[in-house]
Amino acid sequence: MTDLSTWFVSTAWLGEHLADPGVVVVDGSWHLATAGRNARQEYDEIHIPGAVFFDIDAISDKENPLPHMLPTPQEFTAAAGALGIDGGLKIVVYDSLGLSSAPRVWWTFKVMGAGDVVILDGGLPKWRAEGRPLAADTVVRPPRSFKAKYAPDGVADRASIAAGLAGGGVTLVDARPAVRFRGEAPEPRPWVKSGHIPGSRSLPATELIADGRLKPPAALREAFAEAGIDLAGPIVTSCGSGINAATLNLALDILGVSGVGLYDGSWTEWGALPNTPIAVGSPD
Repeated sequence: MTDLSTWFVSTAWLGEHLADPGVVVVDGSWHLATAGRNARQEYDEIHIPGAVFFDIDAISDKENPLPHMLPTPQEFTAAAGALGIDGGLKIVVYDSLGLSSAPRVWWTFKVMGAGDVVILDGGLPKWRAEGRPLAADTVVRPPRSFKAKYAPDGVADRASIAAGLAGGGVTLVDARPAVRFRGEAPEPRPWVKSGHIPGSRSLPATELIADGRLKPPAALREAFAEAGIDLAGPIVTSCGSGINAATLNLALDILGVSGVGLYDGSWTEWGALPNTPIAVGSPD
């Protein structure tokens, strides 16, 4: 059995370590505007005691017009430090859906060089279902110094995606729902066209999750195989705007696949441009 402690901690473990000064809990909840939910407001109303809120929209590249793009190392250094986080802490991330946006925060910390960042298995729903303590206070941790060590190889841009697909050396895996990948459903952002990047494969992030938790490694491997994805080749993930793609990165990391990139602009960038090629229907 694969030891998943590199990627997850249990609710029981966190319950025993909430007061540990070497642990920081991070609420990384985020929702599409179409969901009609406000993650920050929900955090203010209820969160795990001591948890700070990681605002995915605010902790982003301020010069990039695309939504919540990865912040610069300087921006991330300032934001993490202001939250009271440094690289020496064990960072435990959760979200309000179980496993939705937490992998994006996990991925962000990893790309920025955090040494020990994990996800709460089952997230807030499991924590609440077990009757564990909750809080509605304003959490302010003393500022710390986070020194970002940015790993650019983990981030892909439009040019590298186009070049990789043209050369046939990259497998691009799209984590959006299959109906959006096939162009059968509109995008949540009305200015973005429907369809997918030609040559990409479809593996919705939801196919890797059951009851708010990541499926076991054997099921993950089977899902990638059924989607026609060769785990031996270079892989880049994408989705609508770089959030759910990180669930694929998490799963691939667990499966021992190294060097996986994430196309941060994802379909929101590609599908909004006037001259980028677009495909519809199922992949070949």
